[in-house]
Amino acid sequence: MNKTLVMAFAAALLAGGLNAQAQTTAAPATTASAAVKLGYTNIDYILGQTPEAKDIQNQLTIQRTQSENELKRMQKELEDKYGAYQKGAEQMSEVIRKDRETELQGLQTRIQEFGRTAEQSLQTKYGQLVNPVVQKIQKAIDAVAKENAYTYVFNLDAGANTTPILLVAPEENNITELVLRKMGIDPSKVAAPAANKPAATGTGSAAAPAATPRKNK
Repeated sequence: MNKTLVMAFAAALLAGGLNAQAQTTAAPATTASAAVKLGYTNIDYILGQTPEAKDIQNQLTIQRTQSENELKRMQKELEDKYGAYQKGAEQMSEVIRKDRETELQGLQTRIQEFGRTAEQSLQTKYGQLVNPVVQKIQKAIDAVAKENAYTYVFNLDAGANTTPILLVAPEENNITELVLRKMGIDPSKVAAPAANKPAATGTGSAAAPAATPRKNK
């Protein structure tokens, strides 16, 4: 869902919430169930506070280091063979020179392919390690949303080096601490949230978030 559609969707949600509140004032017996309650959290932040986070980081660091060391070894091999080729090229027969050149080209291709494969493998490993934890976080969010009657919960973080999805939101709609407690994590003993926390307001609903919301059932 593109940003324009999401912003329109969020605006519709907010308008729907206001309309529902107005209708509830006039006829509470028939329209109270139509009220929309919005909440937000930061899944990346919660992930970083889980007991699994340190082990995930350690495993990824080990795999990345191993790949980097192998890449350095291959690059050193290429440099040594190229140096030897340059020194002896004038004395080589045409057949040997072409054979050495083919060998160097093949090694260069192997290095490039290894770099691509290593990065893909690291991404796969990350998914394998993180996905089960994210599923646990989602279950906790679902439970908190149900217990506290949140119709929609938005994820605050749009990713590294991006603008926060929620620019303004009331602090009382931040369910992060509730989710942490639901997962058995004491919010008072974890690191402070990142600086992309939205500014708190005393009255309004969240303004024009750019993420696709997930409806809690």
